[in-house]
Amino acid sequence: MQTITVNGRRVTPSKIVCIGRNYVAHIEELGNEIPDQMVVFNKPNSAISDILRSQIAGEGLHYESELAFAIEGGKLAAVGFGLDLTKRGLQSRLKEKGLPWERAKAFDGAALFSDFVALPKEVSSLSLQLTVDGTLRQSGGFRLMMYKPDTILRELREFITLEDGDIIMTGTPEGVGEIRTGERFEGLVLAGSKQLVGANWVAQ
Repeated sequence: MQTITVNGRRVTPSKIVCIGRNYVAHIEELGNEIPDQMVVFNKPNSAISDILRSQIAGEGLHYESELAFAIEGGKLAAVGFGLDLTKRGLQSRLKEKGLPWERAKAFDGAALFSDFVALPKEVSSLSLQLTVDGTLRQSGGFRLMMYKPDTILRELREFITLEDGDIIMTGTPEGVGEIRTGERFEGLVLAGSKQLVGANWVAQ
């Protein structure tokens, strides 16, 4: 089982619960419709990896940076930076046929995370930044979310049990794109202008 670091402790998530289409500009850049309800899908524990891959079995991968929250006692306990990797071509083909996304989203190696650190007092101050080879590709956070973290948690509780260590990924702002071998990714979580936590990966 794969683990993450939450407030200095290694924990084992049973699952990753992901929120799709939570930023209007990202919905528009992919040509999707704004959903009537919160879009939810899961990734298994085996999706967690420390290795950023540009392709799997010959299919290119796309990056989506996200604010991620670790659960403890049924509450949002810590925040980290997450990368949700997507087989975009496969996802498009599945969507055209009205089929589930799991093959394009829940594969082994499809989720990378920084360490998770304690939440700031004002969760509304949270945002993320992603740079690739020093160029800013994505930025966004609480202010731009259609579904805020507390709303996400409340709606998830209506139909799913969240166990200690589980991760909620809250969607991605605009600026997603293809991963290329050798690119250096740096992700940051900010509280206002203060950096809370970050991570670096070089795509393989």
